[in-house]
Amino acid sequence: MGYTLNFGAVWRSFDLLLSGLALSLGLAVISIFIGAAIGLAVAFALTSRNRLIGAPARLYVTIIRNLPILVLVLFAYFALPQMGFRLGKIQSFVLVLSLYSGAYLAEVFRAGLLSIPRGLTEAGLAIGLTPMQIRGSIIAPLMFRNVLPSLSSTVISLFKDTSLAAAIAVPELTFAARKINVESFRVIETWMVTSALYVVTCFLIAALLRLIERRLALPR
Repeated sequence: MGYTLNFGAVWRSFDLLLSGLALSLGLAVISIFIGAAIGLAVAFALTSRNRLIGAPARLYVTIIRNLPILVLVLFAYFALPQMGFRLGKIQSFVLVLSLYSGAYLAEVFRAGLLSIPRGLTEAGLAIGLTPMQIRGSIIAPLMFRNVLPSLSSTVISLFKDTSLAAAIAVPELTFAARKINVESFRVIETWMVTSALYVVTCFLIAALLRLIERRLALPR
């Protein structure tokens, strides 16, 4: 009772929060790009009629989507070295977030692929395109345009998941906030400012994705 807000300690260390935010964004961007590549490949496998391709893809999605990401982070950082795979803190987290985002984006992309009429594939074959050319120049661009609204929420969720990197001492935003909190004992102020940074960043990401969605929207 009688607690007085004092943001002085937080403002003096604000550059540490900004540095952590920059690292969080970097982790998110790299992981999402890698995850998108994984997700697209898995989505094509999921929609394939070949069971030898579809079965491993479904197994991957099922396992990753039913494991907490924190468990995956701790496994990658602490267990993989015991198996001979040594990765740094940042590399471990990027690996996990990429695989995690790949599983979720695979379902997003799969829904987008199923929304595209089969006639487009037949038309591509009719003009002499190979299946790979059809997927790269016709199917994938249309699918991406269709899934942009769903993709936005997934991207924002994955950015927020970067906070779990603090569990293995990656100096992202949440880790930086914990450090300031321990050093200054200004618990309320530290987490108020950190929360505001997360909210503003998520708002800006959403606004950017909405702008891209409007630019790519088909004219009516």
